[in-house]
Amino acid sequence: MSTPSSPDPSSSSGPSSSGPSSSGPSSPASSSPAAAAPSAASTPPPSPTPSSLATARLVLRPWAEAELRAVCSGDRLPGWAPDFPAEGDQVIAGFLAGQPAARGEWGHRLVTERDGGLVVGSIGLFWPPSAGSLEIGYGVVASRRGRGFATEATAALAAHGLRAPGVHTVTAQVETANPASVRVLEKAGMLLVRSADGVARYALGTG
Repeated sequence: MSTPSSPDPSSSSGPSSSGPSSSGPSSPASSSPAAAAPSAASTPPPSPTPSSLATARLVLRPWAEAELRAVCSGDRLPGWAPDFPAEGDQVIAGFLAGQPAARGEWGHRLVTERDGGLVVGSIGLFWPPSAGSLEIGYGVVASRRGRGFATEATAALAAHGLRAPGVHTVTAQVETANPASVRVLEKAGMLLVRSADGVARYALGTG
């Protein structure tokens, strides 16, 4: 995902570090959704109560209001990794604070360790889809990189996104100069669909 905060190439991609309107390249684990949103008439709204998604080692759970307020104000809460929030998490928290719909079933979640519940990053789909496609972005803090967390979280949320109404493809955008981010997407099962001007676009699905 393209990240205004320029997160480390191996931990962040697209949407999780940049808002739905940003279109630039992304650092390793972030991808930036830049496509125009479809009309509300054709796209059902996301569920107001998003579910938690469990993987082998992680739980992707909704942001709590108190967590959004704390990140936006620079306060710290118990249960966070020492280096959470990263700059990209701060950017996305500011975006989510003003966009409640972006926190729905097909939106953004925190990345937490299944054993203990420690918050180690954030991940999200940028709702609503454009022409059946959703963009994904994510970031894992530096202290938890190198463990495959970004790949595990991305694979889980991308698969979940493909179950959304009217969605047939999940995409991500990364800078080709960030090989760690490229590996995250490839290990998550995404395929390269385009590479130009230092930016690679990956996709998962049938579109």
